Amino acid sequence: MTWVKICGTTSLRDAQLSIAVGADALGFVFAPSSRHIEIATAREIITAIGSEAEAVGVFVNEHLDRVAEVVEQSGLTGVQLHGDEPPGSLPEFRRALGERKIIKTLHARELLSGERKLNDYLAACDSIDAILLDSGSAQQRGGTGATFAWQELVPLAREIRSAMPLIIAGGLTAENVGSAVELFGPWGVDVVSGTESSPGTKDEAKLRRFVGAVRQTQTSARQRE
Repeated sequence: MTWVKICGTTSLRDAQLSIAVGADALGFVFAPSSRHIEIATAREIITAIGSEAEAVGVFVNEHLDRVAEVVEQSGLTGVQLHGDEPPGSLPEFRRALGERKIIKTLHARELLSGERKLNDYLAACDSIDAILLDSGSAQQRGGTGATFAWQELVPLAREIRSAMPLIIAGGLTAENVGSAVELFGPWGVDVVSGTESSPGTKDEAKLRRFVGAVRQTQTSARQRE
């Protein structure tokens, strides 16, 4: 079953809505963002939801010690490194965070331009649990609401899947997530703006349609087998 992460959670109400429609994980943004959340608020939400969903903190170019501190204080079960963290730094994150899930985000534009080398990150597969492909931009790391060049990334996505779990993000909505799942065959999907009524506030109908579209795509695929 495709893992579904609803990112940009800022309130207990939104966390509960996401879980109610079938989300597997919630994302909490600790980087500068319109969806930024304070540690104390995140801790309250994570305590309230217990084991109902994974709690993944999103960090951008944050020092390892600070990441570890936030993880400990908030009760996160995983982290998403969404910045320029080099492959060589990933073993240090693994040592500091232990068995907690570590997701490394790579941006499509950087891979396509050669600015970042996928093989360098695949070589660090023992230090991370998944690679997330996102669109992003030089001005905004995530939550842009824009898709990337899907067809151009298919070969690289295939390489990732052969080494570790692949997560797809970037401009996903209820209308296009089924196509993304069929094209990439990812382990998981990650959504922010496609489930919001405004930045930082979830829309129940959009949440329900998004998760429903993912599950329907899986059901249809099984029926074709």
